[in-house]
Amino acid sequence: MTTRDNAGGIGDTDLFCDVCTEERGIDLQTLEQTIRLAVEIAREGREGRKIGTMFVVSDAEETLQQSTCLILDPLLGHPDEQKQIDDPDMRETVKELAQLDGAFLISDDGIVLSAARYINASSEGIELQLGLGSRHMAAASITKHTNAIAVVVSESSVVRIVDDGEIVSEIIPELWLLRRHGLHLKGPYSTRANGEMTIASKKGTVEESQ
Repeated sequence: MTTRDNAGGIGDTDLFCDVCTEERGIDLQTLEQTIRLAVEIAREGREGRKIGTMFVVSDAEETLQQSTCLILDPLLGHPDEQKQIDDPDMRETVKELAQLDGAFLISDDGIVLSAARYINASSEGIELQLGLGSRHMAAASITKHTNAIAVVVSESSVVRIVDDGEIVSEIIPELWLLRRHGLHLKGPYSTRANGEMTIASKKGTVEESQ
């Protein structure tokens, strides 16, 4: 299934169908828009440098309770209709704000609720692979204790999807990265690809698995 997203690109929704468990009930259009924005940030960086950031999608009430703003919230007070994740102006705003520390919180209906959030959720019992830092730990913690899913942009230009406290998908936005990147997925994985990116997901086993 191919759709045209409101940000002006072509979206293959099926490409993202394995990135989280069905039980989460995440709105797939909101998740796709978030992932595509994360991939844009991973590819483009900002002001000539690579940057990292994190998006927490869905379960807005709980994620707000388990996080706090590191600074005065730059999105506070703006009307919801101007904060839709598929709005081109909002996407450019997010790319600018992504240079700040902290996470973005996005509601299930695609509203970017808050920026520069510090995650307070407990990391007890979370085990991540070596080489992943505090941003991935925060993503694992918030998804373990809420029904949200996290999309993490690494400064290495890789985008990771975190669900229920563990990495379930890794998105390689450029083919040249695929040749040098070691995946952080535990156990067998399958891959999906189109002309833009490759997604490795912890769902099933195919010939491409480790």
